[in-house]
Amino acid sequence: MTVLRIGHVNLRGPAGLIEELKNFYVDVIGLRAGPRPAFRSGSSGYWLYAGERDVIHLSVDPRRATVADAPHAGFGHFALLCDRADLDATRARLDELGVDYSVDEVAELQQIQLFLRDPAGTVVELTFV
Repeated sequence: MTVLRIGHVNLRGPAGLIEELKNFYVDVIGLRAGPRPAFRSGSSGYWLYAGERDVIHLSVDPRRATVADAPHAGFGHFALLCDRADLDATRARLDELGVDYSVDEVAELQQIQLFLRDPAGTVVELTFV
C-alpha cells in the first residue's frame, strides 16, 4: 500500500464539546469551518480547514450526552491518505492477516475508507483516493 500523507485528525465527543472545539479551532487557532459530506452513518459534526485542506474532523458521539459521559472524548482517529490502486491488495492483506476492519464509501468524495484498530486500540482510517 502506498501512503501519500496524513489525511486528517478526528476528535469525538458530546455535541456541546464539539461546539466548544469548533469555536476554539476557528476563533483561537484560525482554522475555518467548511464543507462536510453526508455520510451513510448519519454522523454529524464539522470539518475544519487550513487553506483548502480539511485537517481536523469533529464528530458528535451520539452515545455520549455530556463530557462526564465521555471519559475518552477528544482523539477519535487519524487518517492516512492512500493510493486507490492499492485498495484491493490492502483488503486482501488485511483479510490474510485476520485484521478486522469496516468499510465506508463516501460517494461525494469518491473515497473508500477502511477503519481498523492498531495494537494500542487507536482507530486508523485508510482513505483511498
